[in-house]
Amino acid sequence: MTVALALLFLGAVTAALAPRVLARSPWADREPVLALWVWQCVVVAVLLCCVLAMALFAAEAWQAVRGQVFAPAPRQVVEAYALTGDGHPWAAVLAFALFAGGAWSAAMLTREVLGARSRRRARRRELRTRAPLLPGEEESTSRRLTVLEGERPGAWWLPGSAPRLVITTGALHRLKGRQLDAVLAHEEGHVRARHDWLLHSSAALATAFPRVPVFRAFRQQMHRLVELAADDVASRRFGRLTTALALVGLNEDRGVFGPCPSPGTAHGDHLPQRVNRLLSPADRLSVGNRLRVTALASLVPVVPLLVTFAPGLRALG
Repeated sequence: MTVALALLFLGAVTAALAPRVLARSPWADREPVLALWVWQCVVVAVLLCCVLAMALFAAEAWQAVRGQVFAPAPRQVVEAYALTGDGHPWAAVLAFALFAGGAWSAAMLTREVLGARSRRRARRRELRTRAPLLPGEEESTSRRLTVLEGERPGAWWLPGSAPRLVITTGALHRLKGRQLDAVLAHEEGHVRARHDWLLHSSAALATAFPRVPVFRAFRQQMHRLVELAADDVASRRFGRLTTALALVGLNEDRGVFGPCPSPGTAHGDHLPQRVNRLLSPADRLSVGNRLRVTALASLVPVVPLLVTFAPGLRALG
């Protein structure tokens, strides 16, 4: 099964080298949305390598699976893949291992989504307790903004079928005018781009396979890049200086801007870099370069498909 082994090799090389290559890309911070797309294409390519290799190994190991995989294919296409039909034990072991890996990933994603839903329901119950409806007021799914009483400045969003923005009175007192608008625009950027699904997917893969470099880096980069992308949404509407001042105003009491930043703060490790990026913006890539990077990234998941179908296409040609 040369093709299946080639797919495994391609997936392993991509998983090991892609994080190093992307880490050296100087344009990622300048184009976070484009970087998010590139990372997704790389991860999809690795997953495709595993899924296609599993199908070919299973076709080698079990005649019934081969009949399903190659059911519509002519005889010369089947012969091009050099399937022996002997049911080699090693092919069955590899197919089962890849299937188990896929099932484990699905289980981790399910756990991540269910856990997020549970936490979201708990936070919504807390919101109803801390910000109860006024007499005569009805619960409405269109109620997108909730103001909480609290001295500490804070603003965040609750994803879901009815996303909700939450802001504390401390933030309302600290931020004025356009700075408050920039914070709300930042959070709305998360909502519109559905960044929660990117975070869930990256967390599930990194939890399922913590030693795979591409999945570990995928989770780390998603947390950073989604914040940069939301910063850009706010800065395009209200200016970079206004957005930077809003970030400082929200987080200056959390100890993330001092000489010894406090560990463990959500996104605290990236806040100084985010503010510096807003205050000292680098030039964006040209339109032509952005299109080229987008096209090249889109072709990355096509490579496993070409490797898989090349023998069949040659046989038909």
